[in-house]
Amino acid sequence: MTTRRSFLQLSASAAAAATAAVSSARISSTLAADADATPKKRSIKKAIMYGTIGVKGSVLDKMKAARDAGFEGVEAMGGMDPDEVLKALETTGLKAASVCCHTHWAKPLSDPNPEVRKVGLEGLRQSLRDAHRYGAKSVLLVPAVVNDTVSYDDAWRRSQAEIAKATDLAEELDVFISIENVWNNFLLSPMEAARYVDDLNSDNVGWHFDIGNIIHYGWPEQWIKVLGKRIQRLHIKEYSRKKADKEGKWAGFNVEFLKGDNNWPAVMKALDAIGYSGWGIAEQGGAGSPEGLAKLASEMDQIFAS
Repeated sequence: MTTRRSFLQLSASAAAAATAAVSSARISSTLAADADATPKKRSIKKAIMYGTIGVKGSVLDKMKAARDAGFEGVEAMGGMDPDEVLKALETTGLKAASVCCHTHWAKPLSDPNPEVRKVGLEGLRQSLRDAHRYGAKSVLLVPAVVNDTVSYDDAWRRSQAEIAKATDLAEELDVFISIENVWNNFLLSPMEAARYVDDLNSDNVGWHFDIGNIIHYGWPEQWIKVLGKRIQRLHIKEYSRKKADKEGKWAGFNVEFLKGDNNWPAVMKALDAIGYSGWGIAEQGGAGSPEGLAKLASEMDQIFAS
């Protein structure tokens, strides 16, 4: 005969057994997840910005040096001789990771003079055509420059109006216009950086995220979280706050990979979280010799594995 007391005891035992089973299942699930969490090789490919390759010689000589050092791709400059670039890419087997617009500093899209903006816009369009011809899917663009003669709001309005004139071409060529964060006194927070891209309302406008440029006034991993899928390309660059504090902010770039203030494990974790896969492009000092190039490539392997 089952009494109320024995019924309650049986119920308590059953509940305890069920709780234990659930707990065991959770532990087993956690252990299985940990077992599956074995670090996988990240699908970030190594490239280098053409303008930073300091070895002497022709376009082909420079690309051969990059290839021999272990790089897989190169970020060409807009406005280069396209036949020479194509020949060098074909000969070396390097891929075009990106094209850097060649007019955005000298002829910014935020300039008060419409004739200057016209030249800047044509430079962007030429860079898009170059990228398409090389097989690159992204053009790096500094969108505007704010200074004592160009206000923040004017820079925003003018640059967006000019970029909007190039989005149809970008979509036709299937190439991204990728906005870069630089020291141009513009787009100083990740929230407005995201808004700037979104306001252009084009599937072919994204972000070219420069990791080193952020360190002086922010944390790259926080920007990555906010920008998310907008990030199309990466510039891999080191920066030292200590050197900047002692010698001036530009001196902060005068530091080797892995010896500055980049928290590379945190950066890589943030990139993993947004599912980034693509090109990581070195824009780093030390590429003036074959040995220097090889050192940069090796250090990038360490960064990507951190």
